Amino acid sequence: MANVVNTVRGPIAAEELGKTLIHEHIVFGYPGFDGDVTLGGFDRETALQKGIEVVEKAKAHGVKTIVDATPNDCGRNPELLKEISERTGVNIVCSTGYYYEGEGAPNYFKFRNLVSDVEQEIYEMFIKEITEGIGKTGIKAGVIKLASSKNAITDYEQMFFRAAAKAQQETGVPIITHTQEGTMGPEQAEFLVSEGADPSRILIGHMDGNTDVGYHIRVLQTGCSVGFDRMGIQGFVGMPMDSEKLVVLLGLINAGYEKQIFLSHDTVNVWLGRPPVWPDQLAKLLENWHITHVFDNIIPQLKEKGVTEEQIDQIMVKNPARMFGVHTKVEV
Repeated sequence: MANVVNTVRGPIAAEELGKTLIHEHIVFGYPGFDGDVTLGGFDRETALQKGIEVVEKAKAHGVKTIVDATPNDCGRNPELLKEISERTGVNIVCSTGYYYEGEGAPNYFKFRNLVSDVEQEIYEMFIKEITEGIGKTGIKAGVIKLASSKNAITDYEQMFFRAAAKAQQETGVPIITHTQEGTMGPEQAEFLVSEGADPSRILIGHMDGNTDVGYHIRVLQTGCSVGFDRMGIQGFVGMPMDSEKLVVLLGLINAGYEKQIFLSHDTVNVWLGRPPVWPDQLAKLLENWHITHVFDNIIPQLKEKGVTEEQIDQIMVKNPARMFGVHTKVEV
């Protein structure tokens, strides 16, 4: 599958991805949302219109592709994503994968693990959703989404990591991850590479949750990429302020690592179940957590500090094409 990207509208060449937001969520819900249907029911038409509105905003900044990183247990909706993509003309790549143990839905596979080879079952799920399609939709996943807990990759999570490495070897699709509160980035990278995953096709996510440059360098030296993909989230879920993230980001770019950096927001644009109501102080901190923050605020600040258009193009266009495209070793 090298150089072919599964989007919700069908396969495209990696070179067609264009400017890409690598980690967003059109719809997302923490497992259990479906039990709150009385007060938090899902209105598909409202979600569709909100999704179109958000994607059009990104499109106005030249975005051609959005990777929707919603895992299977958090309300992934490939058919909704397909309609949004058809209505906007923006490519959307959806995921196969499960969220981390503490905030995901582990009981299903934990129960099955009593009587089955669950790691093999997870691998088979990944392969089928990538090569044949999700459920009966015929829509193929284009990335594998993994996640780990704060300060640990639990035994449950390790099953998904091993299955993902095996599935990636067979299909070539990228692996993107969630790290919790600035922990386990290097451990994720090292574990996946030790299991045979291709580091040039691995993006360790939410690395902007940690301001220790050494933490980033450990990941980068494996050949994996790092995601500054929670821009706009600050003072919440363990995320530092954007100003602190920018110091680290600039340092890495100036050190020559722009070929291994991705930018995005991890926005949730439609909450499944009842949406959160942010306290006033937190709402102020999150006022830039939206789909165009990178273009409105982050990139202009990078340019003010001397980052070139060529480097921005590398991060937003060339890096996604490389990660999804023909294998290219990243020099570290």
